[in-house]
Parts: sequence; C-alpha cells; structure tokens
Amino acid sequence: MKRVFDLVVALIAILILFPVILIVALLVCYKLGSPVLFCQQRPGLYGNPFTIYKFRTMSHSNIGDGAVAEDSERMTQFGASLRKYSLDELPQLLNVIKGDLSLVGPRPLLMEYLPLYSAEQMRRHEVRPGITGWAQVNGRNAISWDEKFSHDLWYVDHRSFWLDMKILWITLGRVVKSRGISQPGNATMEKFKGQSTDNREEP
Repeated sequence: MKRVFDLVVALIAILILFPVILIVALLVCYKLGSPVLFCQQRPGLYGNPFTIYKFRTMSHSNIGDGAVAEDSERMTQFGASLRKYSLDELPQLLNVIKGDLSLVGPRPLLMEYLPLYSAEQMRRHEVRPGITGWAQVNGRNAISWDEKFSHDLWYVDHRSFWLDMKILWITLGRVVKSRGISQPGNATMEKFKGQSTDNREEP
C-alpha cells in the first residue's frame, strides 16, 4: 500500500509541478551552469547504495590542488533560496518513482557515515529512506544528531499509513515557514562523527 501510494502521488506531483521543475532547472542552468542536477550515492533500504537527485545549490569553487571549499563557502544566494523552500528536492520525485525513496522515511545520509553507526543507529535502514520524515518535521537540520537518530528510530518502530499522512501534512507547513534548514554556522548540518543515541519515546 505504501509503495502504491508513493508511486501515485509522485507521478501526480511531477505532472502538476512540471512547470515549476522546468523553471527551476532553467534558473539553475543560468545561475550555476552545468550540470543542473547534483547526483550522489546515498544508502537506501538495508544500506544498499543508490543515486539521489537534487537541483544544484552550490558553486564549483575550489581552493587549489583540487580541494573543494567548505559547503558554507560554496552555497550561493540563489541556492539558499532553493533550499529555503525545498525546491532543490523536487528531482527526488524521480527517486520515488524508481523505488529508491519513499515519500516518508528517514532521510538518506552520506555513505561515509555507515561505518560510524552503532547497531541501533543502523536500524534506520530497515525502512526505505524518504524525502521527508519524522526528524524533518521535528527540527530538520536544526536539531542534534542524537535527536535526529532518535526521531528516525522512533519512526521505524511506529510507522503507519496514518503517521505518514501526518508527516506529509506537517511537512507542507514546515516548507512554507522555511524552518530548520540549517544549523548556525553550517550550510546544512555539521558532519556526523559517530555517537550513541537512545531510542526515546516520542511525546
């Protein structure tokens, strides 16, 4: 049921939002150049890698010797505007259609984090990752890693169709209000370095 719902909603969303997607793609090409899409491997269901799609929000700036500048230095004003209203996430509807992502689930993080997870934290990969999730509607990038994992694990243990509906509804409000986009001093969130987390009960 969840997969069928994801597929139907993603197809309808792409049809309705196609003019917006096209305009954003043209603006990214004009403002940031090619490529328009940012593609990166992320861990999916059971930790299996897949390629995630997003609109580019950062420049190609480097600091010499092939080294790339920090995200906060590469983030453009235009890119920040895309992130503010989550427009950079629109290409992930293609990931939903392909089956890489669900509409709702723990956000797919970086492949480099996998060796840093505890056995409990790895449980976030027992479900398909999502475009939005319980952690996103409870602080997004403005919360700590410990809180993020706690929210993700709570979702894994309490997931249901109606919880997904609740998360999608709250997400709409969060997008409009543009809350929790980043932590202070970071383009998004500081890097995960490995830590324990408790699977706390949610209020």
